[in-house]
Amino acid sequence: MHGSRRAPLLGVTAHPTPAWTTPAARTPLMDLATTLKFLLRDPDSRFSGPFDAVFAADGIQILTSPPGAPRANAICERLIATLRRELLDKVLVVNERHLHRILTIYLHHFNNARPHRSLAQAAPLRALPHPETADIKIIRRDRLGGAIHEYQQVA
Repeated sequence: MHGSRRAPLLGVTAHPTPAWTTPAARTPLMDLATTLKFLLRDPDSRFSGPFDAVFAADGIQILTSPPGAPRANAICERLIATLRRELLDKVLVVNERHLHRILTIYLHHFNNARPHRSLAQAAPLRALPHPETADIKIIRRDRLGGAIHEYQQVA
């Protein structure tokens, strides 16, 4: 989500087809249909007419990015690069089920704990607490076997 920097996981498959992407498109609509005005997508054949119809039925306008122009969808491209750098370059993915599991864990971390510059170092789903001037204790939690770390202030 552009404004909030929130990243949902819509599904995992090795071979996405139009028949797979259309039902996957219905997943975010349960939570997000009231807030979405536009959907920016690649001009890929996997996103067919029925895929667009899922969003158009809720009044969401479909915009396609120009071919070969990664800056047109820079936030998505940045998220993909972050996933590769912080997760996929460090973990050997065994199968689709394993990929779904580690992406679920990582996106929970991304949305709830990872600091984002564009949000003043807060996480998309958690406001940054105001620091106290007295004793501050911080605990570290390892996620994905220590590939990523979360830090939390203890009261």
